[in-house]
Amino acid sequence: MVGDRGWRKQAIVALFLLPSLLPLAAFTLGPMAASFGLSFLKWDLLRPPTFVGLRNYLNLATDPDFRAAVLHTLFFIVGYLPLVFVGGLGLALLLNRRLRGSAFFRAAYFLPVITSWVVVSLVWKWLLNPQSGIVNAALAAIGITGPGWWTDPAWAMPSIILASAWKDLGYVMVILLAGLQAIPDDYYEAAAVDGAGAWARFRHITLPLLSPSTFFVLIISLINSFQVFDQVYVMTGGGPAGASSVIVERIVKYAFSYSAMGYASAMSWVLFAVILLVTLLQFRLQRRWVNYA
Repeated sequence: MVGDRGWRKQAIVALFLLPSLLPLAAFTLGPMAASFGLSFLKWDLLRPPTFVGLRNYLNLATDPDFRAAVLHTLFFIVGYLPLVFVGGLGLALLLNRRLRGSAFFRAAYFLPVITSWVVVSLVWKWLLNPQSGIVNAALAAIGITGPGWWTDPAWAMPSIILASAWKDLGYVMVILLAGLQAIPDDYYEAAAVDGAGAWARFRHITLPLLSPSTFFVLIISLINSFQVFDQVYVMTGGGPAGASSVIVERIVKYAFSYSAMGYASAMSWVLFAVILLVTLLQFRLQRRWVNYA
């Protein structure tokens, strides 16, 4: 009798979830399964697909373009994560003070977050234009010759990192600001009574109690960093000379420019596996430094 009641309860729950489960299966789980199947095929959209087994995955291991895209993606992550976190934390600490106009500045810093990536990328492409951009004009005014930015292979990825960090600063700021406001003032008052300075209070109170928000920001930012694409596509298109090619840009190019759907699907699943492993590792390591007390 208990078993029948349990099955009846699960059937009712499934019935209520059905309107959400059907689109999920049709537009997410279904395409994922199809992509996984495609990764074992060779298909150019014109001729019938042929089964090639693990050849697509084996070719990735020796593909210099894919290897370069992986290295460029890692370079982006190494440059982007510290910049967006430190910048967002600095803004959160400033706006956590009771200052006049703080609500305006919160809205102003958050505005780029809700702005289209295409718009932000085009604006930064104009700002960093080597000939007519405002950034190089400002540098020239103080006697510094500006670099080629997105037209220079050495500066293309730093240009993308700068634009990406600027757009996402507001998101990181809001999350960390919410974490700061959740820390009771009693802790700071007790530490001040004991003679703790500003740095000691920040190190021993703010950072440990902010660790859950920090963990959330880092894991979301890292996942998004692995999937960087929009700003690369708009600002550089993966150039110049492939200097800013990234994994998702390669996937799109192989799928829709080269019509190598199987090979692009294999890239997608390699990226999925890497993101999954890194995320699981982060959840495992968070026990050592995240304080939920």
